[in-house]
Amino acid sequence: MREEEKKSTSTIRRILKQRWALSAIYIASAAIILAAAFLLQNSFDDSAKDGKEESAETGKNYGEPSVEVNSNLETIKMPVADADKTVIKKQFYDVNADEKAQEEALVFYNNRYEQNKGIDIAMEDGKTFDVKASLSGNVTKVQDDALLGNLVEVEHEDGVVTRYQSVKDIKVAVGDKVKQGQAIATAGKSQINEEAGVHVHFEIRKDNIALNPLDFVDKQASAIQSATEAEGSELEDSANKEETPAVEGSEADKEETPAVEESETGTEQTPAVDETDESTDLESGTDEEGSVPGEDTTEESDSLKDSLNQSN
Repeated sequence: MREEEKKSTSTIRRILKQRWALSAIYIASAAIILAAAFLLQNSFDDSAKDGKEESAETGKNYGEPSVEVNSNLETIKMPVADADKTVIKKQFYDVNADEKAQEEALVFYNNRYEQNKGIDIAMEDGKTFDVKASLSGNVTKVQDDALLGNLVEVEHEDGVVTRYQSVKDIKVAVGDKVKQGQAIATAGKSQINEEAGVHVHFEIRKDNIALNPLDFVDKQASAIQSATEAEGSELEDSANKEETPAVEGSEADKEETPAVEESETGTEQTPAVDETDESTDLESGTDEEGSVPGEDTTEESDSLKDSLNQSN
């Protein structure tokens, strides 16, 4: 046994004495270390990817999205649970409607006619009902008003506001976030439109401009922004046309080069009257000069005749 151990030891020593032995050992050690490091790095990357995927999936399922982000994607609804059982007591006053429709959209109160800024909704049986939020948003105003029948105002994105008047038993307060379809009050009455009975006065406003709610029901809230932008561009085009009418341009051209001034200038440079006067002066001067020599020659001839007679 000892001899075998001695032989193996001697063999290792002989190998170590070789010049390439240490270099081979260093290279082999470095290769082993790099391989181990590579394997560890791959294992860390795989675990990190798994963690990211799990966190992403967890984030998708975490909680409900905020009201402000999704309100613009909601479809505008009537502020009632069952719109099929309702009637419109008073329509929105449309400036583009015919005369009869405009008269029917006027509200008479205190010997005055007012344009209806929304629609007045009531049930077919005349009973009260829950008033629902037409869109998700933030409650910005709750006001007790006997004339209007109390008021709840909800603000949405892009300057859009929904208003609910002629309500009672208000269930929300300023600062509350409401979801679409949430009951915010019950229908009531108002002094300004008593003939409508139990109803809710519903308005949609964009930048405090009243819009016809029926034009946007069952449409996304973003349609309000698109409609107002299109209307604004039409108004700008009409304003630009009014600023540069063709009549003003023709008058300006006339003022720049008037025909009267040109004729006056021409007469000042070569007036016809001056030429006529000069010609008449020349003619008269010629006649006078011609007459004077005629008289002189006659006197001279007379003097010669006298001298001849005396000599004879």
